[in-house]
Amino acid sequence: MPRSNRPRRRRGAEEPEPLDLERALTGARRVEQRRDGAWNVQPVGAAGAVKDYVCPGCGLPIASGTAHLVAWRADGILGDANDLAARRHWHAQCWRIGA
Repeated sequence: MPRSNRPRRRRGAEEPEPLDLERALTGARRVEQRRDGAWNVQPVGAAGAVKDYVCPGCGLPIASGTAHLVAWRADGILGDANDLAARRHWHAQCWRIGA
């Protein structure tokens, strides 16, 4: 009899966590350290980009439907709500070069 290459499920094994489609499409938030402190960086996929923004790095528009990044302070002194309200939308390349 030929060997089966299919993985076998163990009895009592937990079910895997279901895939979060939104997170899979947009990416996970991460914290990046830069010269001026820690920043939360959240990728926004093209499907999630429903408004136009202006990139603070280059001053050019980020058109709706364009994948980009959202960044806000992770170590602000005025609190998380203030930091989140001051978030900015960046072109991925502008954020990468630190403009």
